[in-house]
Amino acid sequence: MSDVHRTIEAVWKMESTRLIAAIARVTRDIGIAEELAQDALVAALERWPAEGIPENPAPWLMTAAKRRAIDRLRHGQMLVQKHEEIARELQGQQQRLGEAMDRALDQVIDDDVLRLIFTACHPVLAVEGRVALTLRLIGGLTTAEIARAFLVPEKTMGQRIFRAKKTLSEADLIFETPRGEELHRRVKSVLAVVYLIFNEGYTATTGEEWMRAALCDEALRLGRMLVQLLPGESEVHALLALMELNASRTAARRGSNGQAVLLPDQDRSLWDDAQIQRGMASLEHAQGLGGEVEYYALQAAIVACHMRARAAQDTDWGRIVLLYDALLQAAPSPIVSLNRAVAVGMAQGPAAGLHALDAIGARDGDSALAGYHLLHSVRGDLLMKMGRFAEAGEEIRRAIAMTQNLRERELLAERLKQMERSQRPGTSKE
Repeated sequence: MSDVHRTIEAVWKMESTRLIAAIARVTRDIGIAEELAQDALVAALERWPAEGIPENPAPWLMTAAKRRAIDRLRHGQMLVQKHEEIARELQGQQQRLGEAMDRALDQVIDDDVLRLIFTACHPVLAVEGRVALTLRLIGGLTTAEIARAFLVPEKTMGQRIFRAKKTLSEADLIFETPRGEELHRRVKSVLAVVYLIFNEGYTATTGEEWMRAALCDEALRLGRMLVQLLPGESEVHALLALMELNASRTAARRGSNGQAVLLPDQDRSLWDDAQIQRGMASLEHAQGLGGEVEYYALQAAIVACHMRARAAQDTDWGRIVLLYDALLQAAPSPIVSLNRAVAVGMAQGPAAGLHALDAIGARDGDSALAGYHLLHSVRGDLLMKMGRFAEAGEEIRRAIAMTQNLRERELLAERLKQMERSQRPGTSKE
């Protein structure tokens, strides 16, 4: 790739979101806005190698998109796509069209980006549509990149993105940022999408890699953007804190061959101290805004307990149990209950942890956790610590059969192998 093309790629990565957001405010259609922004990118690819890189690349792209938008509006190419209202507004005003577009597209402000984020994460879309559209429009990833990240064919991901745009268009939504109580409700949807993206990057559901760093990076970028756009929302700061603190352990979570390394076995000297400090500052800010008992703030506080412990044995598991108790009050779920059982097992011993696990009712066939591999992994670990090795082996084998991630299967298989080896006559139990 030439230096010019690398520059174009970098500029597009930084400016595409603002460009699409500004155009969407005028066209009232995300699909058309993305097409016009792509037209500007094509123009740059055609002209910059010959003419040289402009001194200010971002305004050049905005101007190119603006010209294309004016051209398409004048020729009615957008008006035939469900834009009768715009057509009525523009009738008899063609001579002032260029001036109007100039004003509209030159007023690129953060509110435009915020509108775009809320639209991409609108509840009218299925969750997978929200994730795909967010990564495409806000994250700036190509369809191929998103497909690779989620291990689906590019065609499938393309159809998912197309359906999401079509759904938004047919819903005839107002391109705006909600206010008041509706803003609070919709922020939760936006944060859930960002956190879902981060979690898929932090521990991949399927595939051959333990982590997908690109997804973590995109989620962090989105989180930092949201903090700038919504500085008064405590949970926005809390989610950023949670992601920063978790991401600070990235270098310690993978071995030299890419193998998974769990928290108790990590080399804590590899943790990123600067990122930990950023996360702690974000958590403090969230708590200062009065959100200390909110969903993401409580999760971040739990991770902060781990980050403060310079050795695994120094972890304040008693406090972590209390934080999980609060989290269960704020947002009860089987996953939170499972994580609490792990904490109870560490704080009060494996028998207490197993009792907490059984209290979830997770062994019932109708349980939400019945097919969840980590349920059996946790149960196997607790039984192993209690010396009930035959039962532990059965649980770990169930977990291995259920997990779809190669690195996680390897980790569980190695744990099973070590347990079986320790039970052989003459093998040291140290």
